Amino acid sequence: MPVKRLAMAKTRLRGAVPAADHARLVVAMAKDTLTAVLACPIVHHALIVTDEPTMVAAIADLGAQHVPDRPDTGLNAALERGAALAAGSPVVALTADLPALRPQDLAAALTALSYHPRGYVPDAAGTGTAMLAAAAGVALDPRFGPGSARAHAASGAVRLDGDWPSLRQDVDTPADLAAAADLGLGRYTAEFVGATRYGGA
Repeated sequence: MPVKRLAMAKTRLRGAVPAADHARLVVAMAKDTLTAVLACPIVHHALIVTDEPTMVAAIADLGAQHVPDRPDTGLNAALERGAALAAGSPVVALTADLPALRPQDLAAALTALSYHPRGYVPDAAGTGTAMLAAAAGVALDPRFGPGSARAHAASGAVRLDGDWPSLRQDVDTPADLAAAADLGLGRYTAEFVGATRYGGA
């Protein structure tokens, strides 16, 4: 799971909460994503790739390992770094903006993936990628960015479709955050959004 430096993270989401609270929202979403990942019975290890000190401190007690984002050349490079450190094991790449993620949705998607060497789950809009995964010994070959669903399909990854709404609902905009709230936000994001809404943040 890669996490950008907070000053550059989720720029399209700005305006969903007061500007001073934007970084705290990003951290809360990452913590909820990670919490759901670690609660998934199929997942045995979680790795965060980031150079953001605030994020490193925030996840310290959640049970994930952290490695620096080197050489800090973007999302796909960070995912490649994480995949290389997990060589010999199946690898699952998730972005840190899935605050409604439910462990059972992730488990169902990973079970579907077990029939394929490499696959992806498109996001709710259908153009992006919510999850990319590869079997042990298979290159992850991440192609995140605009139109990543099409790019992953073109690279040979199998599209995985299922009733996994919480896995598909990434958050890039205020409208996405509202959609995630309709599904049910995780503890950290729900507490933060509630406190912000009622003036307690």
